[in-house]
Amino acid sequence: MEHVSPRPAAAASGAAAGPATSDSGHSGALVIVTVLFFMWGLITSLNDILIPHLKAIYTLSYVQAMMVQFCFFGAYFIVSLPAGALIRRLGYQRGAVAGLLIAAVGCALFYPASFGGYGLFLLAFFVLASGITVLQVAANPYVTVLGPARTASSRLNLTQAFNSLGTTIGPAAGGLLILSISGAAAGAASTVRGPYLALAAALALLALFFLKARLPRIEDGEDLALDGEGHGSAWAHRHLVLGAIGIFLYVGAEVSIGSFLINFLGEGNIAGLAHADAARYVSLYWAGAMIGRFIGFVVMRSVSPGRTLAFNALVAIALVLTATFGHGSVAMWAILAVGLCNSIMFPTVFSMAIHGLGRHTGQGSGILCMAIVGGAIVPFAQGALADHLGVQLSFLLPAACYAFILYFGARYASMYVKQ
Repeated sequence: MEHVSPRPAAAASGAAAGPATSDSGHSGALVIVTVLFFMWGLITSLNDILIPHLKAIYTLSYVQAMMVQFCFFGAYFIVSLPAGALIRRLGYQRGAVAGLLIAAVGCALFYPASFGGYGLFLLAFFVLASGITVLQVAANPYVTVLGPARTASSRLNLTQAFNSLGTTIGPAAGGLLILSISGAAAGAASTVRGPYLALAAALALLALFFLKARLPRIEDGEDLALDGEGHGSAWAHRHLVLGAIGIFLYVGAEVSIGSFLINFLGEGNIAGLAHADAARYVSLYWAGAMIGRFIGFVVMRSVSPGRTLAFNALVAIALVLTATFGHGSVAMWAILAVGLCNSIMFPTVFSMAIHGLGRHTGQGSGILCMAIVGGAIVPFAQGALADHLGVQLSFLLPAACYAFILYFGARYASMYVKQ
């Protein structure tokens, strides 16, 4: 097993943390950055509401409907490296402001898209996700340097818990504002205009707030050599490469399950729920992730993140297989419970993957954010399976994704063990 020494990681894009290393010394900055996690969680989870809505409006196949996630998460692959360059040029704070403004433009594009058809919706999703990508590239590694490396996974789980609060609220709000409308408007694209214009305004105001906020400055440390100085590239670190595969498969599995939940719960042998009723259960899926991240924040201060990750992946596999081959309430609650297992996966894999990269942390962060493209590829692949095998059997694909997460957690089970 590869040994990775527990030295502090540098920030993204080659930045290095300042001298302070205690969690408490950066609590104000952590609160501010957590707001970002909440907002992009809320926005991302609304996709789960819009996919069945747009599928019904435009009479789409599952593969065509999954183009929503393909365009949304495809932006991570295309925009991550330019986002890193943008943040190096503007700095973390102004980079986050730029990301918020781009996301606001993406939300505003939903208004003309409601007149122009499905293609314009896909463009709006891409622009919106491009802004969120800029925020991801800045905020995830930023959190890892706001304290000791040993507690980086714990801090990321705390902020991701508020991300999950956003994903919990999003489906319920979207179901109420978009899916529960009755009459002729229920099947019209116009139902998205109000909610997304409100989001555009909120993001613009948040950008103004962040522009005026006082955040600790992370100085450029491109020439600072830490643990990775013997390697010419982040790609030389095996744990980063495996972590990137893990991020790809984890995000793909999580997004794919969320994307199919409403249709899965609508199956006659599962629950037979209408879309508006199923949307409330989607919130439970994301609520499990929120609860689990608060638990993970505490647990991983004393338990190896790798061991916790492997345990969660093993349980997730069992639950997905139960949902795939079961029926009725057992299958329904099994797939919803996967959210609890998902809870610690992204922040844990991310912080483990960039640990010890030193001056290559920026490159590593960009690679990991590019790997979020799994959220585009895996749902698209599951859509093809659903069209040919049915929705229920298509969940074998997320189960296979969790098998790799189990391997990654077991391989690096001793990483970050508290000394």
